[in-house]
Amino acid sequence: MNRGHFDLLIIGAGVNGAGLARDASGRGLKVALVDAADIGGATSAASTKLIHGGLRYLEFYAFRMVRKALAEREVLLDIAAHLTRPMPFILPLGPDTRPGWMIRAGLFLYDNLAHREQVPGSSKVVLRDDHAGQPLDKRYTQAFRYWDGWVDDARLVIANAQDASSRGALVLPRTAVTAATRTPSGWNAELGDGTNLSATRIINCAGPWASEVAANVLGLPDAPRLRLVQGAHLVTRRIGRGQDSYILQQPDGRIVFIIPYEKDFSLIGTTETTIESPNAPQITEAETEYLLAAANRYLSRPLERADIISTYAGIRPLVMEEGKGVRETTRDWKIVTHEGGDAVTVVGGKITTYRLLAEDVLSRLFPESQRWTAEQPLPGSDFPRIPGLTGQQAWTKWRENLCVKHADYDPRIVDRLSGLYGTRADAMLENGLGENLGGVFTAELEHMVAEEWAQTAEDALWRRSKLGLHLSEEARAAVAQWFAARFTKS
Repeated sequence: MNRGHFDLLIIGAGVNGAGLARDASGRGLKVALVDAADIGGATSAASTKLIHGGLRYLEFYAFRMVRKALAEREVLLDIAAHLTRPMPFILPLGPDTRPGWMIRAGLFLYDNLAHREQVPGSSKVVLRDDHAGQPLDKRYTQAFRYWDGWVDDARLVIANAQDASSRGALVLPRTAVTAATRTPSGWNAELGDGTNLSATRIINCAGPWASEVAANVLGLPDAPRLRLVQGAHLVTRRIGRGQDSYILQQPDGRIVFIIPYEKDFSLIGTTETTIESPNAPQITEAETEYLLAAANRYLSRPLERADIISTYAGIRPLVMEEGKGVRETTRDWKIVTHEGGDAVTVVGGKITTYRLLAEDVLSRLFPESQRWTAEQPLPGSDFPRIPGLTGQQAWTKWRENLCVKHADYDPRIVDRLSGLYGTRADAMLENGLGENLGGVFTAELEHMVAEEWAQTAEDALWRRSKLGLHLSEEARAAVAQWFAARFTKS
């Protein structure tokens, strides 16, 4: 079966590919977005869940990259308000950290490199007088508090794919491009489901697999060399009860974050381990030891192995820069236009700047088209914008009104559903949630299947939500049984 002709075939439905599909579809282009696995199922679901400028990159004088990421932080807090929130970070000072004057200077730059409306500025903290000092060892008496943002990374990818689909894009997860050959009108692509499609241009956004796709699928040998770096994370018992995250300086010059996660847990990350293959990333014993030691340098009550609830790891494809180590290698993106001009490989970048990456690529390929995504909310954040309020403030107001509107529900349920699905939670609550499978409702599973391309319990429990951390073994088994029955019927 031929699926037709498209202006763009985008290979890879991580945040870069989904963001490109959304932007291109809104510019009137006919787009196909394909991925060999789940949407956002690899690197884009395994980040540290931050939208930030990258405070540590100021040490490497990456002012331009930090400035554009800080400006973009404001955009994402607005257009994806239901999936993002401002987050305070505590940066403790001690004899083994960078000196206070240096950190103060860096934070001054961080506060002022770009306009900010939705996050406060930094401030000095006396830890014995502040709740943030409670989980820290008493030898840390002073700190700085500064602000960045949190994001549900996997759902951000889904929201971009949803918007692309609503604007006419063909979205095909679990559908690999097995071969692509040039034709007089562009490319013909053979897909793993036995179908094919044609496209005028191809954008290779396969992330850690970009070089492999360029060489083995597209037959293009000139993709950039990549440095594959694994970032591993621990999910542990909750450290402290406040809303502050912690940014902890390490003896090797790196920093490690401890972030409040899913209300009941803490997220600790990340590592930077150079690896050879992007397939099946998994935390190593050395990474586990490193993260535990990094946290325990600062904590009054050390973490033990028994405190680890879960782990995950993802692969960052960094552009190879000769003579630079992992810490110094840029997190900016690189665009390679292959010979002939009808194929592009895009690698690198950060989740914070995915939208800017899409604008950059499309302004090069289609210079007559118009940018638009900075002003248009993503699905779920399309609530009424109240004059005088920021996107975050308007979202909080809408969410409070939703709880009043559906006062017959437990407010914790309304809070959870609105945090995941945004404005789409309203119809879900209005129409009834169906059977409760032990903490997850059949109506939201149906929504994930119909609107979010979910096909397995793992899709639902670990990417479309993080309910896998909260549900009992029996409830997780019930969800698996529901999916088995649902797809057997279909």
